[in-house]
Formats: sequence, C-alpha cells, structure tokens
Amino acid sequence: MARRTQVTARQERLGAELRKLREAAGLKGREAASLLGTDAGRLSQIESGVAGVSEETVRRLVAHYACTDAALIEALVAMATERVRGWWDGYRGLLPDSFLDTAELEHHATHRRDVESLNIPGLLQTEDYARAVFSYRVPELPAADTELRVQHRMRRRAVLERPEPVGYEAVIHEAALRIRVSDRAAARVQLMRVLELSEASHISVRVVPFDLDGFAGAWSTMMYVSGPVPKLDTVVRDAPHGTAFVDSEAQLGAFRTLFHKVEAVSLEPGRSRDLIHRLAKEL
Repeated sequence: MARRTQVTARQERLGAELRKLREAAGLKGREAASLLGTDAGRLSQIESGVAGVSEETVRRLVAHYACTDAALIEALVAMATERVRGWWDGYRGLLPDSFLDTAELEHHATHRRDVESLNIPGLLQTEDYARAVFSYRVPELPAADTELRVQHRMRRRAVLERPEPVGYEAVIHEAALRIRVSDRAAARVQLMRVLELSEASHISVRVVPFDLDGFAGAWSTMMYVSGPVPKLDTVVRDAPHGTAFVDSEAQLGAFRTLFHKVEAVSLEPGRSRDLIHRLAKEL
C-alpha cells in the first residue's frame, strides 16, 4: 500500500497495537519483517501508521505473534480495512488534527465517560457556551476560526443523537455548573440543556457537590472512550501543548479506577438533576 502523507491518530493506533503484539512475542522488527517476507523499513512504516496494511497482512502478523485474542484480532482487522470518510474530514486543513482525531475516536466508540471539574463536557455544551469557551483563548482566535471550532463541537453531538447512540456517562463537579462562561441567560440555557439530555436512557449525568468532605480529585478531568475491546480504549486529556491520547494498558487501568473513584462520591442521577434544576432556578 502507498505511503501516507497524512496519518490519523486511529491509523497510528493500529500500528502501535501491532507493535505491542510483536514486542510481547519477543520479536525484533527485522525478525518479524523476515517472517512477513518484507524488510524492517516496511514493517516500521506499518507500525507507525505511515503505511496502510491489508486484512491478510494483519492476520499473518498476529499469527506470527501467537495472538489468540479473537475479539482483538477482529477489531484490528476492522481498523485496517475500514474506508470511512466522516464529516470531520471536511475540517482537515481548517482545524488542528486533534479535533479531527477526537471526532473519529468518538464515532467508533462503544461507550464514553467524562469527568469535568471546570467546564461543562463538550458533548453537552450549547452553541453559546462553546463559543464563549473558544473566545476566551489567548491569543484570541480570528472570528472565523472560533466559529469553525463551535460548529465542529456541535457536530460532535451526533454520537449522542444517532439511531444507535453511544452510551454516555458524565460526572461533573458543581463548580463547572456554577461557573458562568458567558451571561446568566446563557448559563441557565446551558443548565437546562444538561437536564434535557440527562433524561435520555443512554445518558447519565452525576454531580460532585461542593458540600463534600475529602474530595481531592478536581484534577481528574478525563474523556474515557471505550473501544470494541478494553485494550483499544483511549483516554483523551488536555495537555499544555495540545491534546494527549493515552492508550497504555497500565494507564487505562488507572484511569478506569479514577473514574469509578470520582463516580462513587457523586450524587446519583436523580439527586444530580435536582441540584442542577435548583442551580438553574437561581439564575
């Protein structure tokens, strides 16, 4: 297959998973390449996502690596053979790659969990709220760039609105509900939007209240995206110089534990809706 000029996070992930399987099998790159009948440079391109890989090649590689996880193998084959051109591709060259990679990750998700302490989670934001968030950036973005980001964020909500929506759990600290990123009217509309969405059967919203002793997890913001098998889960976090995609098994396990730790001290969904409704009335 031809060498790619643009590599997406999903393509990089496929290559990285194949590399992990090779390393787990105790094979060096040149040894695995020899078994495949190619050279180490070609295998390196596959493992970096620069070169595409066919279903046959994926199945030959995992056989050489003695991988017997049938579900993982089928998921890797699907990643290698899919030919999805999503709505996010229309933003290529207009927005940072991380915006497109996040939208593609969400599109393929089987479940989604968010923890937010200072902002309403992106999938629950209204247009006015998102615009206020993007407008606060320093240095300030041109108006056209801000609107592109707002439009992109609104389109990401498709994963919650499609015929077979992704299951979604959000744990939000009360601080995020009280902070007014715009005016009082916009804040009330945003809270009512969260309430409306929380009534859907596939969406759960829980609140960590201020009136709680011993909560030191304000730093635990995360977006946990479940793949078809746990090994293909991904955590997305904001980093100082962009967006970080976390996929090591050890870190994924730690983030799963952290999510459940924060969830355990949050209010159950009914009491959370009561609190959000009270905050909206105060506005």
